[in-house]
Amino acid sequence: MSTHSSPGPDSGRSQRAATLVSAGIFISRISGLIRTQLTAAVLGGGGVADAFVAAFRIPNLLQNLLGEGVLSASFIPVYSQSLDEGDEKKSSQLAGAIGGLLGLASSIVVVIGIVAARPITSLLVWGFEGETFELTVSLVRIMFIGTGFLVMSAWCLGILNSHRKFFLSYVAPTVWNGAQIAVLTMVAVLGWSTRSAAEALAWGVVIGGILQFLIQLPSVRAVAPDLRLSISRAYPGVDEVLSRFGPAVMGRGVVQLAAYLDLLLASFLFTGAVAALGYAQILYLLPISLFAMSVAAAELPELSRSANDDPAVIRRVQTGLERVGFFVAFVTAAYLAAGRTIVEALYQRGEFDPSDTTVVTLVLGAYSLGLLSISASRLVQNTLYAKGDVRGPARIAGLRVAVAAGVGLVLMMPLDNVVVAPDGTIGGTLPDVPQAVAADLGWGTLGAVGLALGSAVGAWLEFFLLRRRLRGEINDDIRIWRSVARSLPAAAVSLGTMALLGELTEEWPALLAAAVVVGIGGIVYVGVCLVKGPPQAAQTVDAVRRRVARR
Repeated sequence: MSTHSSPGPDSGRSQRAATLVSAGIFISRISGLIRTQLTAAVLGGGGVADAFVAAFRIPNLLQNLLGEGVLSASFIPVYSQSLDEGDEKKSSQLAGAIGGLLGLASSIVVVIGIVAARPITSLLVWGFEGETFELTVSLVRIMFIGTGFLVMSAWCLGILNSHRKFFLSYVAPTVWNGAQIAVLTMVAVLGWSTRSAAEALAWGVVIGGILQFLIQLPSVRAVAPDLRLSISRAYPGVDEVLSRFGPAVMGRGVVQLAAYLDLLLASFLFTGAVAALGYAQILYLLPISLFAMSVAAAELPELSRSANDDPAVIRRVQTGLERVGFFVAFVTAAYLAAGRTIVEALYQRGEFDPSDTTVVTLVLGAYSLGLLSISASRLVQNTLYAKGDVRGPARIAGLRVAVAAGVGLVLMMPLDNVVVAPDGTIGGTLPDVPQAVAADLGWGTLGAVGLALGSAVGAWLEFFLLRRRLRGEINDDIRIWRSVARSLPAAAVSLGTMALLGELTEEWPALLAAAVVVGIGGIVYVGVCLVKGPPQAAQTVDAVRRRVARR
């Protein structure tokens, strides 16, 4: 049995790095949440919102195929090892060649996306028709322009992370969100139609992407002053990155296939299903980004440097999983117990009505069932990347997609027959009018919940398969599930507390109720963890005490 679970001497540096990543992500995600709140208020949950959410996700295929996830699997491990060798010229040549090749590839795909926007949209949202389809095509053409800059922004992130410069890259999306917030504020003040607002917002996406790339360039030049873009494969390390790049793209492609299968299937559901998935995913991805991605991103360069030292890898993985589990388990409990209050407080205003709140709440709850597994999987996956295993996670991701799509397909149609009335209650019969008209009148259905449940099932399957694969790579005992699950008893107690408080505060203003329910639930959670739980509870309390004492 392993004795390597105690934190090593370098765990403090990793925790500080994770804190910087988390701080940057927190700021950018809060700005993203404000952006989404304004989007919901301006576009609502009907056909225009469906078109915008679909168009927003289609060009993101390029960003996700060539962006941070792929670079984490291919570029960052090789570049981090190159930096450790101390040859700055060699490292700069490697970074410049990957940047040039990445820029060339993304430029080609952007041009194809703009020219072929109509067939691409037809392929990915078969169920869209008429004005919704035409608006989606128009928005896709606009947003493809900015996607290439987001890919190059991910290249900047890879360089800065490898140099242990974490904060800027993760806070940079704030300017991307800021550009969209400015556009949304303008169209709301001017009273533009929802269609005109959607088109203006698409240009805000483009402007924000350019700004997100440009804001990182000075820091990249500072850490790599000799960097020059090229498309040469002759420099040391380039072929190794490219050999990993292909399987990584395939792995990310499989993950993206899951997202686009959801998009495709949702396009056949009642009007508003695509928008409901999008609004719920903003909240669902928040803890993944804040806690799972921050730990995984901070650990990847260090795991890459110590990939052949199994005891060090075990120590890092188990400590990281305990940290992820501590935070994500509570968020899961909060979403399940107080999801409606949270959604109502954040979204229900303007064009976003009570039926939208009910649908998004249930979609969020279904997604939350897989929140802990998908968060833990990000760290396990990055550990496999650090050890040079790119193909294994890709194959596992493929199986996850197949299972998630199958379960979602089985569940979505029966649930699409479950009606949500304009006042948010479940039950009744849809009026005998076209779907778009019924949606404008405030009606909805629960088909999107089936797709979210499929996603949760797929996420758990992926976690257990990744867990088994990593245990096969490590020549020692690594307690992956035990590390993840240490916070679950406290989460169960907190969930029950928040459910009871939700009943008591049902008539309160939503924002106040959410603050009270989640706040008291958090105190209960940390208290139980202090008695029996991971060390992160005591560390969190100590950090708060130190901050209060300094003030």
